[in-house]
Amino acid sequence: MSDKGISGVRAALRCVAPSILSAFTALTACLVTPLTAQSTGLTIYNDGRILVRRTFPLNLPSGASEQRVPLGSYDPATVFSLDSAVTIVGAVYDGALDETSAMRRAVGQRIVFRTSPTDTVSATVVSAEPERFRLADGRVLFARPGQPAFPAEVVPAEPVTRLALRTSGARKELRLGYFTSGAAWEASYEVVLGRAGAQTMARVTGAAVITSQTLAADSAEVQLLAGAVSRAQAPQPPPRPVARAEAFAAKAPSAEAAEQRVGEFHLYTLAGRTTLVPGTTTSVALFAPASAAVDRAYVVPGELPYWGFVPQQGDETEVPVQVSYTVKRPRKTAFGEKPLPAGVARLFQPDSAGRVQLIGEAAVDHTPAGEDLKLDAGTAFDLTARRVQTSYSTRRDSTAAHGIRTVVTADYRVSLTNATDSAATVEVREQRTGEWSVLSSSVPAERVSSTLVKFRVPVPARGSATLTYRIRAAW
Repeated sequence: MSDKGISGVRAALRCVAPSILSAFTALTACLVTPLTAQSTGLTIYNDGRILVRRTFPLNLPSGASEQRVPLGSYDPATVFSLDSAVTIVGAVYDGALDETSAMRRAVGQRIVFRTSPTDTVSATVVSAEPERFRLADGRVLFARPGQPAFPAEVVPAEPVTRLALRTSGARKELRLGYFTSGAAWEASYEVVLGRAGAQTMARVTGAAVITSQTLAADSAEVQLLAGAVSRAQAPQPPPRPVARAEAFAAKAPSAEAAEQRVGEFHLYTLAGRTTLVPGTTTSVALFAPASAAVDRAYVVPGELPYWGFVPQQGDETEVPVQVSYTVKRPRKTAFGEKPLPAGVARLFQPDSAGRVQLIGEAAVDHTPAGEDLKLDAGTAFDLTARRVQTSYSTRRDSTAAHGIRTVVTADYRVSLTNATDSAATVEVREQRTGEWSVLSSSVPAERVSSTLVKFRVPVPARGSATLTYRIRAAW
């Protein structure tokens, strides 16, 4: 290229530089757009869906009109009007903010390419798929001549939606609802054990923990919906811009969430307005600290296969003694009347100096009011169990009702040892489907259901106990 041509290109670059700078600034600023409309409401679901309700100050004429609305990244199939007088006739959503999309929008335009730190060349974008570029002398390239610098008009500041509306009367605002993603929540419970005479008691606190990955919201009304709301299809996440630092800071909620039942689910409304910043976690109390009675249980899981062949077994083996705590929640008590959203519960117990220590952590399902909270805490240290099969026999059996089948009879011995200073009751379980029964046992067998049998074995302090039982199973 001649010196005169190069000078011309540099002059052209100086002319478009403000546009390039504007485009670059817009691109970096769009990366997460906070929801800052006059009125923003969010309902965050357990599965990560977010229902957004926003009010935009727009002058809507009566009749048909087209509006450009900056909704950010969202699922374009879900946008709907919150005003019965406004109908969305059609919508076009352009959510792509990447370089390929910018190149597609630039088809037919002349843009500047940087070929080195000091040199540039301009070319017209002929097509984007495949990419073709026409130089000033008419030659066509199938590869980019350099790094493109796009005009601002082909790099939107944020995803934009064009709405075709029909309004029955003039309006000064547009109220819309739609779904997006970028945040999730779950409940977190702390259960601190203590004593009240002979009864173990617990102080229970609960909080909703909101994690914002990419969602930014400034002074929004935030609600949390607890429950498994059905979904028609697998979620298709909207385009995810890269997060940028926001000019606003998140504030901790100052009051407990208010709970109400909506449909078949429970809704928690955070007090006041909440600001969510990408990369931050916000928590709010679900209820005032509550006191509840607690029962502890020791369980030895069963040995029998749940279905099919019952095998012959060899040496004695050690089996875990599982520890669980049941937090009582009877009706007509403050804690018992509260529904508990799914989350994680952590059990704590003070040591001899009063310092609380973690002694268990368990997942909690959605728990309706009046239902006890069962928390698995792990495996006991000072209670041990060993199980051995002491006899085993099989025979073939033929009946008109069942045809030819196998019948097994087996004896088992469970040896329990207690190294603590307190007596304990250990619950030994066997569970199996199909035809089976306990023929005899040294401790009474409690038939809980058609598949589950329990043996409650008392074990003295610093002592041991033995359970023996015989089962019969057919398959």
